[in-house]
Amino acid sequence: MKANGSHGFQVLVVCVAVILVVDSGVRADFTFGRPVNLGPNINSSSVEIDPSISADGLELFFESRRPGGHGLADIYVSRRASKDDPWGPCMNIGAPVNAANWEQAPSISADGLSLYFSNYPSVYGIDDLWVTTRASVSDPWGPPVNLGATVNSSADDWAPSISADGLVVFFMSGRAGGLGGDDLWFTSRATKNDPWGSPVNLGATINSSHEEAFPDISADSRMLFFSDHMGGPWRPGGYGGQDLWVTARATTNDPWGEPMNLGPVINSSAWDFSPNISADGSTLYFGSDRPGGMGSADLWQAPIIPIVDFNGDEIVDIEDLVILIEHWGTNETLCDIGPMPWGDGVVDAADLEVLMRYWQQEVLPVSLIAYWKLDETSGMMAADSIGANNATLVGDPIWQPGGGKLGGALQLDGGDDCVTTELIRDPSEGAVSVFAWVKGGAPGQVILSQDKGANWLMAGASDGALVTELKGSARTGKALKSAVSVTDGAWHRVGFVWDGSNRILYVDGIEVARDTQSNLAASTGVLYIGGGSSLALGTFWSGLIDDVRVYDRAVTP
Repeated sequence: MKANGSHGFQVLVVCVAVILVVDSGVRADFTFGRPVNLGPNINSSSVEIDPSISADGLELFFESRRPGGHGLADIYVSRRASKDDPWGPCMNIGAPVNAANWEQAPSISADGLSLYFSNYPSVYGIDDLWVTTRASVSDPWGPPVNLGATVNSSADDWAPSISADGLVVFFMSGRAGGLGGDDLWFTSRATKNDPWGSPVNLGATINSSHEEAFPDISADSRMLFFSDHMGGPWRPGGYGGQDLWVTARATTNDPWGEPMNLGPVINSSAWDFSPNISADGSTLYFGSDRPGGMGSADLWQAPIIPIVDFNGDEIVDIEDLVILIEHWGTNETLCDIGPMPWGDGVVDAADLEVLMRYWQQEVLPVSLIAYWKLDETSGMMAADSIGANNATLVGDPIWQPGGGKLGGALQLDGGDDCVTTELIRDPSEGAVSVFAWVKGGAPGQVILSQDKGANWLMAGASDGALVTELKGSARTGKALKSAVSVTDGAWHRVGFVWDGSNRILYVDGIEVARDTQSNLAASTGVLYIGGGSSLALGTFWSGLIDDVRVYDRAVTP
């Protein structure tokens, strides 16, 4: 990799369902969990990128530019005893693979005996593709072999990804004949004993006038993940700098479908790139310079989750099983969830096996960023069931086990009782939704608010009708008021949704007010449950509150 060219890395100062439709009409539905940093055994204060995990999940190869290596960038490996164990301290794989150059973008074969990588400067061009082999996973790597002039060009050829059968290498190249600065290409061979053939451009469905980079082929060869190039220009429709994308095909004989962005759960406003998918399709590894890392760029991982809650009731039970049985033997994508999260084209025993892994489990959406069930029976803490935003009771609220709409609830006295949370959600950052069950209350009292910000959900001062004071930053912004009272002594599920353009209020699943709002005013205070934004007298809720949810997307109840 060039230190001063388009490959160079610089620091920027700065759940979502993926639904793929390939040319044959086959859909692939799955979600991503939130990314987690791989930690100090792998990441350093320098740059760690280009991950490649072995098929057994016990070795993780990657590029690092930390001090103490053989060159400016070396290939390292971390190991673990089982998939449930943490990664051990990483080690430089050493000579003869690493030398005084840039060794980068490793790709480990399915049998763990061949490691493809790229090197700069190289023999035929700026970067070349190479392979090193070993006799067994416990043996050292042998001298690297260049893939030769048929594969490598006088341009840059790098970031290889070897297919599970060892017969296709996908890579990026800036050679002549492409559609942009760097395109995705592949070279193939009939058997492992045959030479590699002339590279083929993946074509205009995937490649564009922008720059496509870092391909990674799934173990079933039906999904190709890739990212934008570091230097740009980047594909439109992204979320920041480089983004991660995926294209799908029904079988290896079918054409690739239109690439889809992996969405805001994975992609950030920073640089997100160099994806790698575990052999079982359960985990996405990638590089990113997003906040929360340890260096200029770190390695992160995120779970890939099949959508197993077929009827959307947030639990996997007999109703979901019946739906799967009804579609047995078909290609119904709703139920095609195994063995990979994106399925295999038929509903069969593989899908039943996946469904049973989640049997009787609660399945909550990735976009749910805080969830206070308020089912406790004692104590001064209300647990966040989705994250670390546990809440603290203020005053003397009373737990009501079995007295809620869904299990227990919290009784507030309207005097000084409320709940303070650790959640900070700036409403100006994007779509947001909040829902809660309430009973009782009086006009002017508040259900959910933000410290030194707005009252997100409240009962109107004159008639107890549902109101939100979340509004735009302009002076002309005003509260959105409904005509539906929520203080009549009955249980009501109240909600506020902002989709980026519209404010919407809901009562009991019915839209009761809507207007257009181009933005929401910024606020960075914590949230209060059952009290106004300034905790003023008269704003405390007198009644029951249950099941409070906050989402980072627009939700339709």
